[in-house]
Amino acid sequence: SLSKMGNKYVREEPMIRGPKFLVRLRSHTVYENTPVKLFCTVEGFPMPNSDGYIDLEYPNFAFLCFYRCSTDDTAQYTVVASNIHGQASSQASIIVKSRSFYPLLPPALFPSLSSSLFLPFSCLSAAMLPKIHYTKINITFLEKFGPVFSSEGGSATLSATMIVEPNLANLQPEAQWYRDDTRLFDSKWVKIETGRGFSTLTIPNLYKDDEGLYTLRMVTKGGTAEHSAFVSVADGPPPVPKAPGAPMDIKIHDANRDYVIVSWKPPNTTTEGPILGYFVDKCEVGTENWTQCNDHPIKICKYPVSGLFESHSYYFRVRAVNSHGISKPSRMSDPIAALDPTEFERLHAKKLGGKLDVVSYHDEVEGGFLIKPPGAPSGISVSEIDRTYVVLSWKAPAYFSSAPMWYYIEKCLAESGAWQRVNTQVPIRSPRYAVFDLAEGKQYKFRVLSANIYGTSEPSEPTGLIETLQLKGVPSAPGQVISTRETDTSVLIQWAPPKEPNNLIGYYIDQCVQGSKDWTSANHKPHKSPKFVVSGLTTGETYMFRVQAINEIGLSDESQESTPLTVKAALTTPSAPYDIALLNCDGHSMVLNWKKPLHSGGAKIKEYYVDKRRSGTTMWREVHIPPLTERLYKVEGLTEGAVYQFQVYAANLAGLGPASKHSADFTCEAWNMPEPGPAYDLTFCEVRDDSLVVEWQKPVYTGSGPITGYHVEYAKTGTSDWTTANEKVVSHRFLKVTGLKEGTSYVLRVRAVNAAGVGMASMASDPMTAKAVAGSQEVSCVVDEKSGDIVLSFDSCQMNVGSQFVWKKDYKEITDFSKGVVIKTEGSNSKMIFKNPDKEDFGTYSVSVTNTEGVSSSYTISAEELQKMLALSYDIRHPIIPLKSELAYKILERGRMRFWLQAEEISPKVTYKFFANNKELSGADVRYTRWKNIYGIIEFIMDHFTVENEGTFTFQITDGGGKAQSSLVLIGDGKRGPHFSEFLSLQIGDDCSVTLVCKVANLKKESVFHWYREDTEIIPDVKPDLGSGVCKLPIKLFSLKTAGIYKATISDDRGKDMSQIDISGKVFDDAINKISQLAGASAAELVISCTATGIQLQCHMKYYTSEMNITWYHGETKLSHSDKIVIGGTPAMATMEVIEPVEKDKGKYSIVIIDPENSHKRTLDLSGDDRGKVIGGLPDVVTIMEKKTLSLTCTVCGDPKPQVSWLKNGAEVEPDDQYVVSIDQGKFASLTIKGVSMEDSGRYTMIVQNKFGGESVDIVVSVYRHGEKMPEAKPTLTPKTIIPPKLPIELPQPKTQPAPSPAPSATSPTPPKAAPGRGVKSPTPTRRK
Repeated sequence: SLSKMGNKYVREEPMIRGPKFLVRLRSHTVYENTPVKLFCTVEGFPMPNSDGYIDLEYPNFAFLCFYRCSTDDTAQYTVVASNIHGQASSQASIIVKSRSFYPLLPPALFPSLSSSLFLPFSCLSAAMLPKIHYTKINITFLEKFGPVFSSEGGSATLSATMIVEPNLANLQPEAQWYRDDTRLFDSKWVKIETGRGFSTLTIPNLYKDDEGLYTLRMVTKGGTAEHSAFVSVADGPPPVPKAPGAPMDIKIHDANRDYVIVSWKPPNTTTEGPILGYFVDKCEVGTENWTQCNDHPIKICKYPVSGLFESHSYYFRVRAVNSHGISKPSRMSDPIAALDPTEFERLHAKKLGGKLDVVSYHDEVEGGFLIKPPGAPSGISVSEIDRTYVVLSWKAPAYFSSAPMWYYIEKCLAESGAWQRVNTQVPIRSPRYAVFDLAEGKQYKFRVLSANIYGTSEPSEPTGLIETLQLKGVPSAPGQVISTRETDTSVLIQWAPPKEPNNLIGYYIDQCVQGSKDWTSANHKPHKSPKFVVSGLTTGETYMFRVQAINEIGLSDESQESTPLTVKAALTTPSAPYDIALLNCDGHSMVLNWKKPLHSGGAKIKEYYVDKRRSGTTMWREVHIPPLTERLYKVEGLTEGAVYQFQVYAANLAGLGPASKHSADFTCEAWNMPEPGPAYDLTFCEVRDDSLVVEWQKPVYTGSGPITGYHVEYAKTGTSDWTTANEKVVSHRFLKVTGLKEGTSYVLRVRAVNAAGVGMASMASDPMTAKAVAGSQEVSCVVDEKSGDIVLSFDSCQMNVGSQFVWKKDYKEITDFSKGVVIKTEGSNSKMIFKNPDKEDFGTYSVSVTNTEGVSSSYTISAEELQKMLALSYDIRHPIIPLKSELAYKILERGRMRFWLQAEEISPKVTYKFFANNKELSGADVRYTRWKNIYGIIEFIMDHFTVENEGTFTFQITDGGGKAQSSLVLIGDGKRGPHFSEFLSLQIGDDCSVTLVCKVANLKKESVFHWYREDTEIIPDVKPDLGSGVCKLPIKLFSLKTAGIYKATISDDRGKDMSQIDISGKVFDDAINKISQLAGASAAELVISCTATGIQLQCHMKYYTSEMNITWYHGETKLSHSDKIVIGGTPAMATMEVIEPVEKDKGKYSIVIIDPENSHKRTLDLSGDDRGKVIGGLPDVVTIMEKKTLSLTCTVCGDPKPQVSWLKNGAEVEPDDQYVVSIDQGKFASLTIKGVSMEDSGRYTMIVQNKFGGESVDIVVSVYRHGEKMPEAKPTLTPKTIIPPKLPIELPQPKTQPAPSPAPSATSPTPPKAAPGRGVKSPTPTRRK
């Protein structure tokens, strides 16, 4: 506003003012090659920024000038002004007429254009158009998406692959996705990707609004192919226990200049308490501030929100309330602008000079100097009636004044008869408005007056009596619920609609296992139809169902529970057999084979029927009376030289299925070629991501000699490029085909070989995709530690009703169990046990599980592996008694010698023998004493040990099936043979290496040294140095995994000695403490590394293992391993990773390495306050005509000054003559593309980064050709991508050299390139056509 102070005018700026157009854009109609200018004036505080398809030259004045218009410039143009308080827009049309041909325009909008322009096209008739013959395209789905069961916040991907025949690049089918018959398009809620032979729909963030039946329709000119599956979205975890689920399906009705009407659907309340009401929230577009619209919960699912600012856009959401708390908010609505809904209907066209048309608003037409009030409105009617409001519509009076016109509404309560003016917050400009705050169930009359600055018109004719609605209550309960079988995991539910629907919205269905009271929701979004397929049930389980009806007030009572029903697949007749093949012909008979139906109908196929006919005739004749049980049949009594066709039926308990497609023409001529005929019955098992096993049957026709082998060929489905899988023939009838590509579909065929050559190819198999069944396991082979049996074991990832394990050897089912082969099955595990294994048991053993999706596996036992397992089995069945100590001696007084040994454990039934120089000693030669069995010590004493007694002494013990033997060599004056002069000890080097060390003596050339860990021999990289007598064993990567009992032995023909050490307990702890002391002293300063998931701090040191006493801190808070904080390391460094860091993760981080004497601390500050940032200036979407120049410019900041880089579709932009990259004064960054072409379209990413991190922003550039329609540009609001600190930056380097071999150095991982992200920018307006 302006106020006068003396002779000066002072402008009083308000603190809050959204954008407002003082002078709006005006439409124009011109001839081509003439100039035209669009201009407007806008005000607001702060001064609005203009975003759209014009350039802003002055603070509040904008214009767009066309110097030579062409017909391509015909369009509607939009200018959008925005500031922090909202946005406003203005539109105008430019119509460019061709001097030779007028474009088709809406006559009602531009009456100056003659309607005769449209007449030439009306003269065309259907008879004049040529008849179109469409190419028939057949679509066969290969992989189909199944039902999805998820919850809010999760994600879902529906994907299907298909074969398109013919697969023509210019005749690809259109993929259309639907949810409950509503067409879906690519948006922020769903992502759709379609290519040749596949289509995928992804829902990145599930809401209950996304629940429904999803259908993929592949549409061609000749027809459609479709597949459907149900997606179930359950409630996510509530904010508080037993709070209700979130409402859904937010809709906006009757948006006007200062109000909108919001409606939604209520959630199900199976176990939660009843809903008490709802809160409606709003958020202005461009902000993140949600405000509550109603102070008290409202009980119905519709609410008028008033008090909106004109031209501002809003989001809305709803929360439900019960006695336990408030639910999570619903998915927010699409943005809605508070605008006059009839703004674009009030257009007026005016001809100027025969050449120019000006399109303007009725109230902007200069209509002379009429100084009088407008006429009265007419035709007042009610378009919507609710409990507390009605929506009125009327016809505006004829009006030609330049003064603005508005309306008043008056209401009259029928009981009082007094008219009362309705108070509105903004002037009513449109002939449609909602009157709020009415009483329920009352009768009203309404009338409308028009007004301008010169006065008010007479009232319109009042409406008749209009009665507001009354709250009728919830619907009555639905009727009887009937459940019927459908598949082995789903049931069809049907019910009678409620007798009192009361504005029914839909139904909720609940399910419960019989015998429990745990009712769960089968659907989480109201279902409209009185029937529903409940999916995801457990086969063989018995369920009950109930239904509730809902309206905008709430849920009805539950229906009666259905009769319990056990989930089984409904029996149907089988589908048709297919692929009839000819296997042999002798001139008067043919041998046929066919493939079994794809769907058995839920029961075993019992019979097949074969019909024949002469080619060219229509009459089919059955060729056999008793039905067939096999898929191989010899048709007799045929005429030589005749041509026949055949068809096959399959039958099960439900009846006879449809006939197969008739075979190809088979000529009855005797086969006499020397090569073999075709193999048949190709089947698959053990399908993995890169391989599969194919099996087949031997050809019926073998040719002139016996079959010597087979070749297998494969090709990608839909192609004829066959590849031979085995260059060398295989003699058996199975082959593992390798080298396949994951997810690719293949077909296979087999050719038999004899001495005459390669025979006919079999009929191609069904398509098979190289993809393992989810959760697939492999067969394991072990030797039982107790029994010594060889055991093959398999765990199935799928088990269904009737599933059975089938074991085969070399892919032939095992039926001979006379050799001690036993098969044991428990639940989903099956074992094949060899009780009496022998050397003939090598081969390939396979197992398959029936009634599953092809679950199978195999294990090949080679002759070498079998030999090792037989040896191990023998050792288990003939055990050796373990000894704690080998045979030892001690010289006693008076020339006596004590010999003793200690076993791990012996029983009272133990027996033993003592030998001296291979002679058993007994009687007076030996005196023995056995101590307590728990010690396992056995000793004997020789009374007179002399020189004559020197030699080898041996002790043999037997305890049950176990045996043990130990020997000792005594020579000369009692000195032993080879022995340890220093027993095993653990040494820690300065480089944190860990080594076992011992010394041996009294060696000779034949002496042999061995290392053992837990009785398993260790072969060191360097042989023991027996020359020096010092033997060392480095222990690499020392940790708990390397702990255990280590043993060393030295032996030759004179005897054997042993030393052992137990690296556990105190020995292990002392070693770790020493390593911590050395590694802590060597620890380098902390460095930063950027990972794919967050920020990683690294501390390089001589050696790291998780058993060291290391603690990480954030400030003073001790950190522990979690989903957010990942603590770990490599042998060369300790690491701590912060997953997806946020603002609160800034601060000082420390690592403390503690040993018994000291602690070592390293610290790094991750405040990151001055990272590189994008302040603004970049749009989300840029649309530009080719050959023009594009400049992308924005402001950046950061300390130190950030570096700026540009990417195009993920690849770095290299500056050249066309691409110019610049940064001015360290803060104005730009990318200029000169002479843009279609190849310059794509996603451009600007990355701003310094040592503290940065941001990345995406811009989508769309280039279109001259003469084409400008592509539609849609606004998006997505956050910037924050880039954590990234190498290389100024970081301290590790102070130490890389660790030695026991602790090999691991280089720091190279930080990945920053992922492009999207930035927060002003929304780009949609260009309207």
